[in-house]
Amino acid sequence: MFDIVLGVAQEIHYLHQGCDMQILHFDIKPHNILLDENFIPKVFDFGLAKLYSVDDSIVSLTAARGTIGYIAPELVYKNLGGISYKADVYSFGLLLMEMAGRRKNVNAFADHTSQIYFPSWIYDRLDQGEDLELGDVSDDEKSMVKKMIITAFWCIR
Repeated sequence: MFDIVLGVAQEIHYLHQGCDMQILHFDIKPHNILLDENFIPKVFDFGLAKLYSVDDSIVSLTAARGTIGYIAPELVYKNLGGISYKADVYSFGLLLMEMAGRRKNVNAFADHTSQIYFPSWIYDRLDQGEDLELGDVSDDEKSMVKKMIITAFWCIR
């Protein structure tokens, strides 16, 4: 799983900084990540993407772009600040959170209301030093998942 996560991060980095033009995807989500026969991830579906100069730090949009559950808040609420490549980083953080937690970020069928939004629930567990309830995984895997979750929090803050 770590190789897939790293591959997606490298793909996004390439879109933002590896081309002559900055490509902002605006729809990073599980459905837009393909795995080849070697499980190498490929970001696809550029229907919402926009090209911008690498010199532009803030971009302008006339309407929100993305998928509910992965869309960065600044794309919906214009008073939160300018729109930039950070919108894709936010979406990647939510994708990472889902991969690490092996569940959707919003679970309307959760047993307790405090478990509905996974990032809040997992943050509370980490903050209180509680077990992450990862099931039957090795200690190395638990350590990797915890690092993925912390990285995801850096992306969505």
